[in-house]
Amino acid sequence: MTPAIASSLMPLTRLLDPETAHLLALRALKAGLAGRITAPALPVEAMGLRFPNPLGLAAGFDKNAVAARPLLDLGFGFVEVGTITPRPQVGNPRPRLFRLPKDDAVINRNGFNNEGWDVVSARLAALRGEGALSGPLGVNVGINKDCDDAARDYGLMVEGGARYGDYVTVNISSPNTPGLRDLQAAGRLAELLAAARAGLARAGKSVPVLVKIAPDLDREALGPIIETALAEGAAGLIISNTTIARPASLRGRNKGETGGLSGRPLFAPSTALLRAAARIAAGRLVLVGAGGVASGADAYAKLRAGATLVQLYTAMAYAGPALPARIVAELAALLARDGFTRIDQAIGADKDIHDA
Repeated sequence: MTPAIASSLMPLTRLLDPETAHLLALRALKAGLAGRITAPALPVEAMGLRFPNPLGLAAGFDKNAVAARPLLDLGFGFVEVGTITPRPQVGNPRPRLFRLPKDDAVINRNGFNNEGWDVVSARLAALRGEGALSGPLGVNVGINKDCDDAARDYGLMVEGGARYGDYVTVNISSPNTPGLRDLQAAGRLAELLAAARAGLARAGKSVPVLVKIAPDLDREALGPIIETALAEGAAGLIISNTTIARPASLRGRNKGETGGLSGRPLFAPSTALLRAAARIAAGRLVLVGAGGVASGADAYAKLRAGATLVQLYTAMAYAGPALPARIVAELAALLARDGFTRIDQAIGADKDIHDA
């Protein structure tokens, strides 16, 4: 099955509930049914890693690392698996994933459902044993809902993630784990990142550590987060996770569901936060732009706002497996149109534009 044929079947999957459709998509990817497509080369050097292009798949799509290689084969420059917690977690009761097709959006309240570190780490070990991947692999880590020591558990998870990932993301911004977003406060973040450093030391690895933050942050909190990340050795920020906001423009019948909203409505607020972070960080951190990316123009806007790398997730649920390579091709055309011969020439071109 080619990506084009797989994409043509997307309307049929919408007859299924979203979570069932997603699980079937992962099985098809694992079986190699989505095929392989080559994206244009748009190399990026960041955090000591080489990315064949700046477009990555965000965490949440492949929570249990069952299809990382086939996903890279779709044209992604990198893939981030997870979020993985120390122990298996069933997450919140179903239904917990809701489509808003009129808004090109999704609401989820999954609650870090995953098979736990022991199972997923064995899968990651096997993946690494199969040979080199075409792009970097990120490992996104979190804590269990009943965790009684966040710093301890994040340290352990970073230690494990560093053994298999080219980078590790500390997820402290999901809205679906009670109290998790409180860890974004500078004092708590410093404690977590110190534990992460200790985890890296135990692993004997110096892989980059990223922090994934929420789009709903008070802007006054952004500066302290950035300075804390720098002081504690983080390599960058992923901006952003899903939002608990509900824009008045939402039309989907599921708009009132609780959980994190992603997709098109997240593009503007996440890009505004990205731009603000880029002004404060001033090149001292790598910024990854996530939220509402569905086209080359969206990815380009994230780069111009200050991102070095870009991630998507929700758009895959609507556009299918041909999307990544198409976005990279559109991005290449936009760069050429504006006279840029390298990605880094576009990074931050618009970061000094003030947001309304």
